[in-house]
Amino acid sequence: MPGIVAAVLFFIAFLINAADISTNDTFTSTNVMLLGLTALALHVAGIGTGWSYRRRR
Repeated sequence: MPGIVAAVLFFIAFLINAADISTNDTFTSTNVMLLGLTALALHVAGIGTGWSYRRRR
């Protein structure tokens, strides 16, 4: 799931940068890209994957 969120955030950052949309200081393409990198790092770390390895006895 965080991988999909990262892809969406990267796409939004690309659109902001490519269309040269003027936004406020907190919603710049760089900040959206950094949020995407954070979501990608969480995905690579295995957080939010939903997989649970439980051993039954």
